Amino acid sequence: MSTSISIIGCGIIGATIAYELSRSTNECTIDVYDTHQPAQAATGAALGVMMGIISQKVKGRAWNFRKESIRRYQTLIPELEAATGEKIPHNSQGIIKLLSPEEDLSKWQQLIATRTEQEWQLELWNARKITTQLPQINHQFRGTAVYSPQDIQVDPVALTKALVAAAQLNGVKFHFDRSIDSIKADNPQSCELLTADSQTITTDRVIIAAGLGSTSLLAPHAPIDIQPVLGQALQIRLPQPLGNPAFQPVIVSEDVNIVSCGGTDYWVGATVEFPLDGVVTAQAADLEKVKQIAIEICPDLAQGEIIRTWQGLRPRPQHRPAPVIDRVGANQRVLVATGHYRNGILLAPATARIIGDMLSAG
Repeated sequence: MSTSISIIGCGIIGATIAYELSRSTNECTIDVYDTHQPAQAATGAALGVMMGIISQKVKGRAWNFRKESIRRYQTLIPELEAATGEKIPHNSQGIIKLLSPEEDLSKWQQLIATRTEQEWQLELWNARKITTQLPQINHQFRGTAVYSPQDIQVDPVALTKALVAAAQLNGVKFHFDRSIDSIKADNPQSCELLTADSQTITTDRVIIAAGLGSTSLLAPHAPIDIQPVLGQALQIRLPQPLGNPAFQPVIVSEDVNIVSCGGTDYWVGATVEFPLDGVVTAQAADLEKVKQIAIEICPDLAQGEIIRTWQGLRPRPQHRPAPVIDRVGANQRVLVATGHYRNGILLAPATARIIGDMLSAG
């Protein structure tokens, strides 16, 4: 008998889980539900910068998640492009993280040694090499940088839509603009989803991957405190590309990311944490601050025209490490994959594999 699986949420996490499950088994039916179209919430606010190898995580769960996902992305992107016939914009020229002159370089030198042992690449650049390789960097910069040639950046919306399209080809059914209000999971044999229009959907397994929306769904089963953190970004169009058009890695400084979109367009974004009386809202002053930091890094950005701005909320778990991947509820038929904070794009493949293992275990 076929097992029915319902996934709630179609950001990068829900879409990746749906696609990977559709590849690994023919013995289940998969339905995905989301109040909105795919990649509208935290995924839509992300810039897709995957800081894996350049992360200071070197062992345990946090590093293993990153390592597994980085390796999967090496095959996943071409696999999706072949399946859908659509290109997924991504940057494979690495990430360069600028370090201030006051930075303690010993921890980075140790990280480089560790990554070498793990057969990954990292390089420490002095100020002269930075300005030679990246002439768009402010010439007054006197710090150093760490360059990670194997870390990548991907357009998160295009990636999510490709995952949806490929999953549909594998038989997954997507139900957009359909809200799930609650989950009843006291029956040992199945679960029931109650929709906003008072319909009941019976399913064998439920996977909650709804980001901040997971909180209300989880409340009756296993309350998990997930707080919103604002991400803000803008798209700048320049008269010409920054620096060398043939070398456009992602540039990171002070948690601000500068991402080439190809041609003369650049994304500039950052995660901004400022809960105000329990409410997180976008402030024009904070977006202006992000822009000014970016201009300090690459002065030529001041010549650009802002053609788009956007913001979204990332889910950050409180009092426990991110992400939250677990079983909940009395019958253990409800699984949760949420609270990825800044690393939803990066950790999506590893998350999908873990969820798949949990389902296989019963």
